[in-house]
Amino acid sequence: MNISNKINAGRFFENFQLGEVIQHATPRTITAGDTSLYIALYGSRNPLHCAEPFAQSLGYKSTPIDDLLAFHIAFGKTVPDISVNAVANLGYADVRFLQPVFVGDTLGTSSEVIGLKQNSSGKNGVVYVRSTSVNQHNLPVLSWVRWVMVHKNNLDAPAPETAIPALPAFIEAEHLTIPQNFSTARFDAKNINGQYFCEDYQVGERINHPSGMTINESDHSLATRLYQNNARLHFDAHAMQSSTFGKRLVYGGVVISACRALSFEGLENALCIAAINAGTHANPSFAGDTIYTFTEVLDRWELANRADIGALRLRMVGLKNAQPSEISEIKQFNSYHPNVVLDLDYTVLMPKRSNSKGNP
Repeated sequence: MNISNKINAGRFFENFQLGEVIQHATPRTITAGDTSLYIALYGSRNPLHCAEPFAQSLGYKSTPIDDLLAFHIAFGKTVPDISVNAVANLGYADVRFLQPVFVGDTLGTSSEVIGLKQNSSGKNGVVYVRSTSVNQHNLPVLSWVRWVMVHKNNLDAPAPETAIPALPAFIEAEHLTIPQNFSTARFDAKNINGQYFCEDYQVGERINHPSGMTINESDHSLATRLYQNNARLHFDAHAMQSSTFGKRLVYGGVVISACRALSFEGLENALCIAAINAGTHANPSFAGDTIYTFTEVLDRWELANRADIGALRLRMVGLKNAQPSEISEIKQFNSYHPNVVLDLDYTVLMPKRSNSKGNP
């Protein structure tokens, strides 16, 4: 039998070269169906993404799609070239939301390899990439750095010279991008029923969000397909039987979106994400896990020339099968608590009380 070799099996660790730029295939046009399915998966209640009059009152031409939906779709473009042969996606940094994305926009993504480090086992290594997604007008809408552990195919391939990029601890207030024409002069808190505004949050405050969300097999499979993320560890149950985990892993983006939706209660007026400063998938999640979350306020910033809004730097911690009240310490002996699945440092824009209409 003549077996064809025309398939693309994806890149392995030894296939990456420092400094190379990869243009990812299959641009994606965002549809109203994408946004509806996203709400169906996570139950997100932010009216900015589902109520057009509300979005227009803030200066948008129509409802922008959820920031994380845009991120996951852009991220999904990179998977066939970067992480289809991944052991695990390890973390994110320097994620910048540069332009709002609307239904009808088409996203295309490219990545530059900015770091490589082979692990001591010689069986895999960590690849660092900086990815940029642009819309149909070639305007950047998102950029981010992530690092992923990737299998080696040829164990005898020599290790590359180690290069680990220097990354900012967080994106400073003066470097945050505020959406064009964004204003809360006509923001009406009655649309959200949010009682608390930017100045009401204190550094060091912890908010234990009350609800949980159980991730079903169908939920995480459908969500990951929505993003066209074809990493085998999320789909191939047969192959994963022989892995360390013995079963499929839930894509980390599913956990991020679940936690963001769950954090609505207590952060109702956190209108949009301005940046993701850093993120770690601390432990794997699997179908059947119930996700809970709590938020710590890391900082509160004034924004130059903006009297109507401020920025909150937040730490969103995702838990599996344990409520926030049960977890007092995120780490134990420098290792994450086994119930901690997400540690995400991100920044949101929030109206100020003194400049909002109809505040409680």
